[in-house]
Amino acid sequence: MKSKQKLKIGIIGLGVGEQHIGGYHKHPACEVVALCDFSEEKQTMAREKYPQMRVTAHADDLLSDPAINVISIASYDNYHYEQIVQAIDNDKHLFVEKPLCLHEKEAKHIHALLCQKPHLKLSSNLILRKSPRFIDLKQRIEARSMGKVFYVEGDYNYGRIHKILEGWRGQLDFYSIVYGGGIHMIDLLQWLTEDQITEVSAYGTNIATQETNFQYNDTVVSILQFKSGMIGKMTANFSCTYPHFHKLAIYGTNATFENGWPHANWYHSRDPNVPPLSIQTEYPGTHKGDLIYSFIQSILSGLPAEVTKEEIFTALAVCFAIEKATSQAGSVVVEYLN
Repeated sequence: MKSKQKLKIGIIGLGVGEQHIGGYHKHPACEVVALCDFSEEKQTMAREKYPQMRVTAHADDLLSDPAINVISIASYDNYHYEQIVQAIDNDKHLFVEKPLCLHEKEAKHIHALLCQKPHLKLSSNLILRKSPRFIDLKQRIEARSMGKVFYVEGDYNYGRIHKILEGWRGQLDFYSIVYGGGIHMIDLLQWLTEDQITEVSAYGTNIATQETNFQYNDTVVSILQFKSGMIGKMTANFSCTYPHFHKLAIYGTNATFENGWPHANWYHSRDPNVPPLSIQTEYPGTHKGDLIYSFIQSILSGLPAEVTKEEIFTALAVCFAIEKATSQAGSVVVEYLN
């Protein structure tokens, strides 16, 4: 690509995918040229709102177009794998909504294909890394302000039960709340602590949705063992009567962080008479396109994106282990691809 040519972008899926448009437009080297959605209503919206872009109902129109350099995949989860494989075959860089795919064998195949084409860049929208509050927390951990971190908790309180009862999630042959939501907390915990989860155990329940058509666990809790000896807990709770929120608690030998609303608390004393410090950093403070700029920079410079291919497969491997652990007794060792 000549230096003055812009990267041509195609976006598949105009739910959250529409928000990718703004992310690409923030980078001067990008031009979004094509949009895809099989919904006629969304096609009509796109033609009216983005008249300069080509609109189609067929993902293949974008995936096989030699003029398109980058594909955003924001389709339903069950389409991700086949679209990713086709994009790689056609030498497209990829920005994919989580999860990358729904089955471990699919992840292994994608990984193998990318190893054959190391020039292609892959990133995913693990957006909690861009929350100012969590960036602030990571800096505190790196500065050793908490001392040694020994226990972590991350709860993904979805608070949108209608999306699994009425939306596309409940209509798929398989849907995992761990892959669709819990992955955000898994990635956040490993990114914050720079530690790797090695073993998990887990339980799931569908008590809240058992009288509905939703066939899968609506709540999953997992105990996590980290490489350093640190331990943790992750919960994906899609059925909760609770606003959408990322509960987070990080326990260190010198301090404890607890995410709250509208502010977080920083406990620096065991004395009940000493109040916690209030952390007012913005939360969530993110836009769904915030990780795209660094992804584009990684294509242009060859340097790593904020969310790398290796980190995507790492988080997904933990999620595969958690899903496996919900259906068997005992713990499951995480099998990493990289």
